[in-house]
Amino acid sequence: MELAHSLLLNEEALAQITEAKRPVFIFEWLRFLDKVLVAANKVDVKEKQKKLVEQLTGLISSAPGPPTRKLLAKNLATLYSIGDTFTVFQTLDKCNDIIKSKDDTPTYLPTKLAAVACVGSFYEKMGRMLGSSFPDTITNMLKALKTAESQGRSEILLSLQKVLNGLGGAAASCHRDIYKNARSLLTDRSMAVRCAVAKCLLELQNEAVFMWTTELENVATLCFKALEGSNYGVRVAVSKLLGTVMATALMPKQAAVMRQNVKRATLDEVLELMATGFLRGGSGFLKSGGEMLKGGGSVSREVRVGVTQAYVVFVTTLGGQWLERNFATFLSHVLDLVSHPRATQTHVEAVYSRRCVSFMLRSTLGGLLGEKAQVASGKDICQAISKQMRAVEAVVNDTSGENKAGAADVSASQHVMVCALKELGSLVQSLSATSSPLIQEPSIGLLETVSSVLLHPSMAARLAAAWCLRCVAVALPYQLTPLLERCAERINNLKSSPEAVSGYSFAVAALLGGVHQCPLGVPHSKGKVCNLFSEDLLRTAAQNSRLSLQRTQAGWLLLGALMSLGPSLVRYHLPKMLLLWRNVFPRSQKEMEAEKARGDSFTWQVTLEGRAGALCAMRSFVAHCPELLTEDVIRRLMTPIECAMTMIVPSVIKVHGTHLKASAAMVRLRLYDILALLPPKTYEGSFNALLRELVAEFTLTDNSANTTTSLLRSLCHYDDSVLMGSWLQETDHKSIEDQLQPNSASGSGALEHDPSSIYLRVPMGEAMPGPLPLGVSVIDASVALFGVVFPHVSFKHRATVQEGPCYVSCSLFPNEPANLLSSLMAQVVGEATFIARMAQYSFDKLRSARDVVSRTGHSLALGCLHRYVGGIGSGQHLKTSVSILLALAQDGTSHEVQTWALHSLALIVDSSGPMYRGYVEPTLSLVLTLLLTVPPSHTEVHQCLGRCLGALITTVGPELQGNATISTIRSSCLVGCAIMQGHSDSLVQAAAISCLQQLHMFAPRHVNLSSLVPCLCVHLCSSHLLLRRAAVACLRQLAQREAAEVCEYAMSLARNKDNLNITETGLEGVLFGMLDRETDRKLCHDIHDTLGHMLSSLAVDKLSHWLKLCKDVLAATTGHKDDSEKQDEIDDDIMFTALGEDNNAKPSVAPRWVTRVFAADCLCRIILLCENADKTHFDLARARDLLVLHLSDLIRMAFMAATDNSNQLRMAGLQALEDIIKKFASVPEPEFPGHVILEQYQANVGAALRPAFSPDTPSDITAKACQVCSTWIGSGVVSDLNDLRRVHNLLVSSLDKVQAGKGSSSQLYSESATTMEKLAVLKAWAEVSLNVQRSLMKTCSRALRTSDCTDILPPDSLIMLVQPELPSLSRLWLAVLRDYALLTLPAEFSSQLPPDGGAFYTPETIDTARLHYRGSWAPVLHAVALWLSSTSFGEGEEEAPAVPPQASGAPVYPQGNPGPTQSLEDLIKDRMHLMLGVSIEFLCFPRPEEPIEHVMSCLQALCTLLDSPCARTHISEDQLLGVELLNVLHRLLLTRDPPAVQLQVTAVVQETIRAAQDHLTQQRETQGEKDGLSLRGEGGETGELLPGKSLVFAAMELMVFILVRHLPQLNTSHLPLRPQPRLPEESTRLVAHTVSILAELPSLCSPAGNTPTKTPDHTDSEYKTFIKTPDNSIPLPVSAALQGIKTIITCPLSRAEKTPTQWTGLIRSSLASVLEYSQPGNKRTVLEYSPPGNTHTVLEYSPPVVPECHRALSTPYIHALAPLMVEKLKGVERSRPGTVTELQAIQEGIGVLENLVGMAEEQNRVQLLALLVPTLVSYLLDDKAFSSAPPASKGLHEFALQNLMRIGPLYPAAFKTVIGAAPELKTRLESAVRANQASSKAKAAALLAQPTVQAAPTIKLKTSFF
Repeated sequence: MELAHSLLLNEEALAQITEAKRPVFIFEWLRFLDKVLVAANKVDVKEKQKKLVEQLTGLISSAPGPPTRKLLAKNLATLYSIGDTFTVFQTLDKCNDIIKSKDDTPTYLPTKLAAVACVGSFYEKMGRMLGSSFPDTITNMLKALKTAESQGRSEILLSLQKVLNGLGGAAASCHRDIYKNARSLLTDRSMAVRCAVAKCLLELQNEAVFMWTTELENVATLCFKALEGSNYGVRVAVSKLLGTVMATALMPKQAAVMRQNVKRATLDEVLELMATGFLRGGSGFLKSGGEMLKGGGSVSREVRVGVTQAYVVFVTTLGGQWLERNFATFLSHVLDLVSHPRATQTHVEAVYSRRCVSFMLRSTLGGLLGEKAQVASGKDICQAISKQMRAVEAVVNDTSGENKAGAADVSASQHVMVCALKELGSLVQSLSATSSPLIQEPSIGLLETVSSVLLHPSMAARLAAAWCLRCVAVALPYQLTPLLERCAERINNLKSSPEAVSGYSFAVAALLGGVHQCPLGVPHSKGKVCNLFSEDLLRTAAQNSRLSLQRTQAGWLLLGALMSLGPSLVRYHLPKMLLLWRNVFPRSQKEMEAEKARGDSFTWQVTLEGRAGALCAMRSFVAHCPELLTEDVIRRLMTPIECAMTMIVPSVIKVHGTHLKASAAMVRLRLYDILALLPPKTYEGSFNALLRELVAEFTLTDNSANTTTSLLRSLCHYDDSVLMGSWLQETDHKSIEDQLQPNSASGSGALEHDPSSIYLRVPMGEAMPGPLPLGVSVIDASVALFGVVFPHVSFKHRATVQEGPCYVSCSLFPNEPANLLSSLMAQVVGEATFIARMAQYSFDKLRSARDVVSRTGHSLALGCLHRYVGGIGSGQHLKTSVSILLALAQDGTSHEVQTWALHSLALIVDSSGPMYRGYVEPTLSLVLTLLLTVPPSHTEVHQCLGRCLGALITTVGPELQGNATISTIRSSCLVGCAIMQGHSDSLVQAAAISCLQQLHMFAPRHVNLSSLVPCLCVHLCSSHLLLRRAAVACLRQLAQREAAEVCEYAMSLARNKDNLNITETGLEGVLFGMLDRETDRKLCHDIHDTLGHMLSSLAVDKLSHWLKLCKDVLAATTGHKDDSEKQDEIDDDIMFTALGEDNNAKPSVAPRWVTRVFAADCLCRIILLCENADKTHFDLARARDLLVLHLSDLIRMAFMAATDNSNQLRMAGLQALEDIIKKFASVPEPEFPGHVILEQYQANVGAALRPAFSPDTPSDITAKACQVCSTWIGSGVVSDLNDLRRVHNLLVSSLDKVQAGKGSSSQLYSESATTMEKLAVLKAWAEVSLNVQRSLMKTCSRALRTSDCTDILPPDSLIMLVQPELPSLSRLWLAVLRDYALLTLPAEFSSQLPPDGGAFYTPETIDTARLHYRGSWAPVLHAVALWLSSTSFGEGEEEAPAVPPQASGAPVYPQGNPGPTQSLEDLIKDRMHLMLGVSIEFLCFPRPEEPIEHVMSCLQALCTLLDSPCARTHISEDQLLGVELLNVLHRLLLTRDPPAVQLQVTAVVQETIRAAQDHLTQQRETQGEKDGLSLRGEGGETGELLPGKSLVFAAMELMVFILVRHLPQLNTSHLPLRPQPRLPEESTRLVAHTVSILAELPSLCSPAGNTPTKTPDHTDSEYKTFIKTPDNSIPLPVSAALQGIKTIITCPLSRAEKTPTQWTGLIRSSLASVLEYSQPGNKRTVLEYSPPGNTHTVLEYSPPVVPECHRALSTPYIHALAPLMVEKLKGVERSRPGTVTELQAIQEGIGVLENLVGMAEEQNRVQLLALLVPTLVSYLLDDKAFSSAPPASKGLHEFALQNLMRIGPLYPAAFKTVIGAAPELKTRLESAVRANQASSKAKAAALLAQPTVQAAPTIKLKTSFF
């Protein structure tokens, strides 16, 4: 392929390759030339132009294939436009000669087509440069057009389109000739030709004025005729032509009007013309009169669908502004269409017409108008409905019977109502909360208008009105409860009207069905009311025969709808429901036989409707309440169901007439539906009878009129869509194209076919439920149930049943090859012999058969066999299958055979995987050959080739990255993709993108993004959904790895002036724009992902750009007023681009609320990305393009979102605001030291939060706002109490709401919503309380550190926020904890729950309430612990002000206040049990999804709680409670690892140990034992500590676990580890804390319990903690360890007489461990490593060791330590202490030596004093040195002097001996004593001289507080 990359064609290389590969080589050269010509130097091109022209014109005669001729023509035209144009006319003449040629042989055809293509490209590229040659060319082509075959005709027409495009108005003289010749071809038998004519005429109408003036009617008629028998491509092309011509006729281009004085058509004329097509089709105006009189045939569906698309094109071309101004006219016109008798001749036709009109309205109104304009159009729809309803009421109320035509009007009005109400519902639902003006404005009266239609005589209109009310309730959830109340009241008041009973029951059912879409739900009582109504209706049904049918239907419909509310409500009504269901059916066979003999036709109809309704309610129950389906319930359900299965209906129909058939069919439908949902085991006894019934149902034995099912598409594999034509499901026109699908009734769905669908979930992707006609639904249900039951049937019965499917395939799908379904049998049977037999049968058939049906069917059978059996299972058939299918794929005579063979080949490639590797090259070669030769009009072949290519790429996989061997395959794949990219069909282009996407995945280096990305950007504006989907899916993949390159290449398009869709906002701007237009879920999801990937990669580097993008989207909200900044209102006039002016411009509307919500989410992500990327984003002092510079924009965006009309956007805005507060709370303001940057935005924050606390705000928004309030108050941004009060008052108002209780009268949402709001308020208060406490602690610690208190908040200010509310808050918090404790009980204790619910939840909403409590309890627990600790468990609580009584009068807080009988002690115990119970239950097993903050809150709460003496007493009195707590904490540490958690756990353990110590001390004191020593304590006399009962054991277990976790070398069970690295800071703190706790444990033991258990662990751990630090200092754990040893040695138990000898041995070994450094054999002590400053820590514990321990124990220790200590102390003379710490260390050392002197025997004392005295004397300073010495050095001098003066009198003889031996010592000592005495005298004299004044305070305050 590389040889093809040269400017001139490499003819030598071409000659050397095989004939088969030459077309590919030539195509690759042309591809290269196409890229290189534009970029090449013009001089080089001109040099080689002659040769190039020769080579290119030579290729024209070489019979090039379609892609090659297209590229060839393009290159020739480009070459002439760049180089010299001397020879262009020769080339043109040569092409014209070829076109004129009389040679009509198939071999010459490609040459002719290439010449035609070249002519078109010349004129398109050079246009008027070609001078006057065009008349001859056009005449020549028009002549050829008359004789050409279909390929020639379409190619000529496409070339004429290019000629017209290039010449523009210059070709006016030929316009009529082209029009006359082309128009007749609009009805050509070839669909490709029709498409080409439509494109040609579309180009022509740009300049040919006559087309939209004098010829307008003819053009319309031609288009209508062209639509007859058309395919999808033709409908799209013709509708585009028709719509554009009509739009141009209405609003012609200015230039054309100026040139000719033309008469413009009026809107009425244009609409009337289009209506003709919709109502009469292509029959013309004059001809249709006679047919009209005779009541002639209806319009063909293709014409109606095509005209529908044309209407949409017409409005889209005129633009949104035009539609806004003329909407009332347009609406009136389209509604008239559906009321016309010709559009509604049969019910099915009426349904199809309604779909078309709904599509027109949704596509225009939904896509072109902004939110403001949509609200205005909603008003117009309301008025239209109201007008229609008034007319209906006039007819209904006309009792005289004079208005004969009225009945027909009423019948027609139902269809108008359905369309108008459906559009109104869709409009309100898409606007969501933005639609509130429609509801609130009294002049519109939407709810009254819609409700009035509930009394319409037609069921379809009533159902549509009910559906519309459901849409209103889903969009505006606060309307749901009032609407339910109103409808229930109306049913009650209008019980005697059949229409009212029916209409209002539909409305209630619809509203109940919409509850699942409203997260806040409805009050539980509404369900109860509806249940009572339904039972009342069923009970009174028999009282009035005129109403019995409606009441029966309504009663069961309401019960079915109630089931959709889920198990929480249904649980209460289930026993009654089971009774109702049982009573509808006869109890026994005898009763069943007896009832057949009774009743008339009407009673049987009511009975059957009742049974169908009961079964429908059962189905709803099974579908919506699976949790309630216990074995017992299923057994009781089966009684009526089995009765329904055996009910003999046919005999009843025979007796009472065929009009009961529908009711009987409905019973069967309901029965099949519920059986499909139940486990098949429950009715296995009835399998045989049921299967016979099902097979009879779908083999149409009883009813031969129905011959269709809608399941073919859903039951077949998605990949088979190309064969079924079901890819039309993936187009924008899906809802109307459905009705044209063969073998499917999917377009005929309507609500009136099955009213129960009004409360069911809407199928994914549908705007409104559309149940199919009853006949089709029954067949669908029987087929679906057959699929459920068949696998459970025994094998011996399957053979007899299997004849059914084969018959089905022939009866249901007569137009499809029957082998389609029989090939699927392989999947069901799955036996090797069966598969082999089927494969062989297909091989034989394919070798012999010549008819298309056999070849297509059997080729698919092979593909399906491989797909369902898999590559390994079908490996032996692979070679034969591939060879046969490759042969069939080359059968050019039948494109259908090629399509099916290639599709099957793709299935085999996919399923075979690596086993196919050997066949890749021949298959790839065939794919390329076919791509280059098959005419583009056979799009299905090209689509299948695309699938094959994609499957081959997947098979080769990562190998494609290789270099030498694989390069041919890779380049072939790229060539294949390039060919498909150039194809005109959108589906083929989508396949090309998909293949390139796979190539990029496997070989990213070889896919050229610079050409792919611009191509994808262009496709984003395609009119074809599948192409847009493919483009976005590919961009999504590219953006994951190469987001920056993708954006850069997309911006290159923006620089191109011809580009229309990429602007300066780049690709991301286009994607945001698409979110406003697109409705397809998958596409929107991919756009979100793509933007997400781009954001993650680029947002931090291009911060300003992305923030501006989000700001533009958020600021574009219609009707949003920002007070803080003058903002130009975006008027609707500038919201739209007027398309009448410029047909190419894209309609643009202000971003819709969904897009704005996404933008707000992006804002939060940007903040998070900046935080993760670089903390300097929050530092204003280091400003670059950092986030902190955009803070005002961030606040403004969050404010705009938080105060929007849309609830979802308000939530997103509040979340963004919370993120901003959290991230920027501590960012200082550089210009004002001591202040933070957020302070200036206080007003904005307050203004953003205030609306969320208004009474009509939904609970979830108020809950979120409470969270933001607590974050704001706790952030510490605002220190002024008055400023804080703004936000604080919002919380206070919410607290008042909470105290009003749960019985408030105006409840709009469910009780769980109230629970959520109240808990959010209490959680926010808890967090505020905790933050106040934290700020107080910070303030205190700052005050302690510094005496400068100027900027410190007065300690009581923040407390003032919480203090007044604490009495009521504490009760509420305790009530929350009680509720939470009850709700966390396991299911088996559910009987213990209070029957009336808790303080904040009701028993009905218990499941949802649990979730709300789970998110709120932790801060509340911590706040309660703080309150209990600070108030000694609520002492004096009774005096606190009482909580205001609640509205309903019932007590809100059960168990909240202590009753008069409850003593304070009991109250403390209760509260202690509650707190510990909640904590321990949670800590036992915190769920993985629980945030770590909850664990921390719980541990901090325990710590705070155990600070209180009451709590300590309680936990120490019940030792098992403490043991359990420690065991739970141990378990917690096994699952939760963060150091913060471990540290907090040690704090709780410490508090628990201290509580036990206090208790033990108290016990010892009460017994008054001497020295506090006793056998009390753990271990008693035996010394045994029992696991599970011993607190000491539990604590040791936990502490040792922590130590081993951080110091693995402690674990002696393992081999010695290599030396451990230095511990991290967090670990050192943790180890130190743990060691200090271990040291306290001996005090809890009796002497016997102490010795054997504690000390070894402790000393060993201390020994192992000796790890030297790099800065030569002692680590924290070491000092803690030494302190611990001191604690143990000084323990009173060590002096007990009963202490066994082991104690001595243990202490000795401890001290030996201390002395030895961690490396064995190294005898140097820790002291050697300690500089004087740190020696203090080591020596601190020595004094108690030396004097107090037994001699035997202390002597070795002294021998080891004393010499080193003396050496250290001697060295002090050279380096005197500089700090207080160093001075303390020296003092400790001297103290140790003094102790040694005191302990020594008399004869040895002189020697020790000889060490001590010279050392002390050396510390003395002379007079000069003393005056200039630093304070620490002076301190040492004074300390030494005092000690010497004290030692002298103690040991006079020894002291004299030492002093006498060294005269210099004596001299130095004497001078120091003299100096000291002189100094003392001077001080005394100064004091006497002073006058007596008041003594000054010793601590001087620097700040005046007055």
